[in-house]
Amino acid sequence: MAILSESPWYQEILQQGIRQERLSSIELILEMKFGSGGVQLMPQISQMLDLEQLKAIQLELKRVNSLEELRQIISNID
Repeated sequence: MAILSESPWYQEILQQGIRQERLSSIELILEMKFGSGGVQLMPQISQMLDLEQLKAIQLELKRVNSLEELRQIISNID
C-alpha cells in the first residue's frame, strides 16, 4: 500500500477527488447562502485548479455577506 500511495497516478487521483469535494462544498454553501445567484459563480470557481485557492474560497464563504464581496475575493485569488 505504501508503494501505491507514492505513485504519481495515485496522487493525481487523490488531488482530483479533493478538488471535486471542495467544489461540491462551495456550490452547496453558495446555494444555501445566496440562492441561484451564488451558484452562477461556479463556472468561474470551477476553473480554479489550485486546492489552496479553493480552500480560501471555502473559508471566505463563512464571513462574506454579499455576492459582491465574494466576487472581489475571487478576482483577487484568481
